[in-house]
Amino acid sequence: MGDVRWVVWRQDDNGNRFVVARFASRAEAEELAAEMESRGHKQLYWVAAAE
Repeated sequence: MGDVRWVVWRQDDNGNRFVVARFASRAEAEELAAEMESRGHKQLYWVAAAE
């Protein structure tokens, strides 16, 4: 997969945060976050640079 530079995060309705996936490409990470967000669950998804 190459260098991990972007992380998709999920926050549930209790405020707990979890790593969903890691990507080398920001576009791939944003695509997954948008797909998950579109499912309408009571959770938030976002992309952040890997630390």
